[in-house]
Amino acid sequence: MKAVNEGIANLREKGRKIITEDRRLLAAPGLMKAAGVIDTLADLKKPLVTVVNSYSTQIPGHAHLNVIGETVVAALKKLGCNVWYVNLGGAVCDGIAMGHFGMKYSLPSRELITDQIETLLAAHPCDGWLGIGNCDKIVPGMLNAMARVNLPAVYLSGGAMLAGRCGEDLITIFEAVGKNAVGKMSDADLDALAMRALPGCGSCAGMFTANSMNCLAEVLGLALPGNGTITAEVWADKKKTKTKINPDRLALARAAAQTLLRVVEKNLRPLDIINEAALTNALIADMAMGGSSNTILHTLALAKAAGVKFDLRRINAISRTTPCLCKVAPSRPEVHIEDLHRVGGIAAILREVKKVAPFADRLPTVSGEWRQALATAPAADGDIIRTVKKPFTADGGLAVLFGNLAPDGAVVKTAGVEEAMKTFTGPAVVFDSQDAAFAGILRGKVKDGDVAVVRYEGPRGGPGMQEMLSPTAALVGAGVKAALITDGRFSGGTRGLCIGHVSPEAAAGGVIAAVKDGDTIEIDTHKNLLRLDVSDKKIAKRLKKLPPFATKIKGGWLARYAAHATSASNGGAME
Repeated sequence: MKAVNEGIANLREKGRKIITEDRRLLAAPGLMKAAGVIDTLADLKKPLVTVVNSYSTQIPGHAHLNVIGETVVAALKKLGCNVWYVNLGGAVCDGIAMGHFGMKYSLPSRELITDQIETLLAAHPCDGWLGIGNCDKIVPGMLNAMARVNLPAVYLSGGAMLAGRCGEDLITIFEAVGKNAVGKMSDADLDALAMRALPGCGSCAGMFTANSMNCLAEVLGLALPGNGTITAEVWADKKKTKTKINPDRLALARAAAQTLLRVVEKNLRPLDIINEAALTNALIADMAMGGSSNTILHTLALAKAAGVKFDLRRINAISRTTPCLCKVAPSRPEVHIEDLHRVGGIAAILREVKKVAPFADRLPTVSGEWRQALATAPAADGDIIRTVKKPFTADGGLAVLFGNLAPDGAVVKTAGVEEAMKTFTGPAVVFDSQDAAFAGILRGKVKDGDVAVVRYEGPRGGPGMQEMLSPTAALVGAGVKAALITDGRFSGGTRGLCIGHVSPEAAAGGVIAAVKDGDTIEIDTHKNLLRLDVSDKKIAKRLKKLPPFATKIKGGWLARYAAHATSASNGGAME
């Protein structure tokens, strides 16, 4: 894979020379002048870079990226670069897509974004590029494109949203829907909450998938320190009634522009940075900060794009040596990304966890090496970031479970699970879709002690592996003490005993397809166990009786994804 990526990058370099040096193709510089990229042919000697933005008013995390993009472009031009500035389509807001057919497009959009960037950089070759994103699939889509294209590159996020005036966030609203459904909150109070919980632009305020990935981008070394925790906005008044763009975020944008020019000059490429050690670093940070379970899915997809073999079982080995030092919403609802940044951000977590975990601080990054940043990082404050002597848990905030129900693995965010629920045995209540599960939960079909099973929601079965925030939030809001397992996935905002990515999925003939109502399911997060208490002979007999899976989608882009999607144990990437 690495040789393939290097070959792609070499083709782009040839293209760069063709459009700037081959006099037989002067149409290209003519078109660049017409677009305002150059003024004269002499400008072709300057570095030529591309800024790839994902600005959109459909997503609050992206609604201000025009300001971030303009800041970057102005800084690059001031540094003497020719700049192509392009905007991507295909960005999906999971919160808006949640709970309806549109959520099926969310995970596939990651592949679409990577493909778009490859297309843009192949058709219009340049020396390097800077990606500006912020939300769930855009961030990993851009990181995967960096690995695939392998030109000098820097990633820049738009920053996290502030929490609401009273500490609310997106998940507060979803869980309030569950409270409203069981009569614990009035319609008027729910309406008022929805209008005050999200004060402005930025990726939603907790350690949900978007912010988890923005943090991991800096740990991997593809983004600058602060990328994951500097907020998009700050409060403009003491009463918290107005917000404005955070000047620290704009300063980071200008620094990212300088960094891009530096990596272009050094010819430092993503595949010089993304390797097994860097991916291990990212997972150490993930465990320590209690990141979203979706980070496992995206890390595996990035490893695939970079040609790095990374076995799911290694994640448990990393977890055993990495304490969970930080819990941010949803695991700790009163703490948000702004609070983590205030006490030193990711650098402060890494400085502390490095005392016991094998974090490699001398790997190359776009800004140098992590040891330089860690040398000036503040010590753990003991509250938002705990010390290794008094962690939230001795092991990491994520775990991969195995057993006859998940031979290829399943993922759980243990940081969001109450200690009393970490070992759990109960009868199955089976649903063949998220919609059926959500309706069943709201009707009270899932009781304390049950294990809700939601299947045919995997990469192929969904298709698209839509998130399960609506049913999980409904369980929390209703106060039901039940587990939920699925071959689909969860929002980074999910908390509770929720196990996703069960592999193989039901659509591929996985054991989850054989579960029946009333079957006993055993879960032990300490032993990394997920087991169906049914004999192998009976499971085989049930699976044999199942009709062949027929995809729900017959045409369009989603059908193409379903036909080529790999297992969740491979990141759900397309073949």
